[in-house]
Amino acid sequence: MRDFLLGYYDWLRAFHVIAVIAWMAGMLYLPRLFVYHCETPPGSDGSERFKVMERRLLKGIINPSMLLVWVLGLTLAWITGAHLQLWFQLKFALVFALSGFHGFLAARVKDFAADRNTRSARFYRIANEVPAVAMVFIVILAVVKPFG
Repeated sequence: MRDFLLGYYDWLRAFHVIAVIAWMAGMLYLPRLFVYHCETPPGSDGSERFKVMERRLLKGIINPSMLLVWVLGLTLAWITGAHLQLWFQLKFALVFALSGFHGFLAARVKDFAADRNTRSARFYRIANEVPAVAMVFIVILAVVKPFG
């Protein structure tokens, strides 16, 4: 099976990168939607529109792309033996943490849907930086492989 999948390495890697781009786009956009949602009165037409946008972004883009990132990334790590290398293990830890942040954002979607958000727009502006910072380190680890 491993040799079979290795024959599709370039395709697996291409779809992994596509999934990463989609996941990161959603992870960067959702907290920004929260910033604007915080500034909208609960129950207003604008608030209801943000609820739909947040739910669709999470369910239609962020969740499926994260699933693909994990499946394809772990497959690539297994077929190449990367899972045995320190750079990958550090990258794995960061992706795991980013997945936890994904869960945090998903819980906030539920809070906004129930009109029970307790955090400020400033909080979400700062939270918006978390995926960007994680992405920088993940890309450096994946491309440079500084710990060979």
